[in-house]
Amino acid sequence: MKKIGVIALASLGLLLASCGDKKEAATAGQEQSVAEKQGEVLTVDTAASKVNWKAFHKGGFAPRWGTLSVSTGELSVADNQLASGEFVIDMKSIKVDPASVTEKDKKYTDLEGHLKNADFFNVEKFPTADFKITKVEDLAAGAQNAVEGANKTVSGNLTLLGKTMNVTFPAKVDIVEKSATLKAQFTVNRADWGIKFGTDETDPAEWMISKDIEIGIDVKAAQK
Repeated sequence: MKKIGVIALASLGLLLASCGDKKEAATAGQEQSVAEKQGEVLTVDTAASKVNWKAFHKGGFAPRWGTLSVSTGELSVADNQLASGEFVIDMKSIKVDPASVTEKDKKYTDLEGHLKNADFFNVEKFPTADFKITKVEDLAAGAQNAVEGANKTVSGNLTLLGKTMNVTFPAKVDIVEKSATLKAQFTVNRADWGIKFGTDETDPAEWMISKDIEIGIDVKAAQK
């Protein structure tokens, strides 16, 4: 078992929160019907879009963070509102920010390799993940754990390691002529998707790794 995996953490994900300000994990439920395309279909700008992730030990100790690339996607807009959308994440693109690995005896490249293997995302077997919107609603007043400027509640099917779960989170959706932007920040429990490395609480070497992954979505789409 690689030491870097035990002392470094575990996962995907997306915008950075402070070490002491961990968000409550979003509830993951059963897969739902995907929202139908309506109105104008916009193509995701993969160069301008990304997914951020952050993971850490329990208590916020030794956080690690990085990015993932979006390989394809689209958003549909009807009556100046986000109606549907989906995008594919290139799991082989997972990067660890070198600034997050400050210990002299550790290398960020070792963590990248560990995250790609079967302990975590098994990218050779599952080279992509995807998110498909199932519902978009106006954000209720007083919503908790919302990204700055959030105005919508978005639900969608997140498929990771071949397993699909539905998650709901506050999001900031901006619609301007011939373009749309979706930004969100939320936390998921990686064990819901079967990523269980480091979750055996009977093993002191493993229980220190948090199950939570902070995910930040920043997706931009425009008319081609």
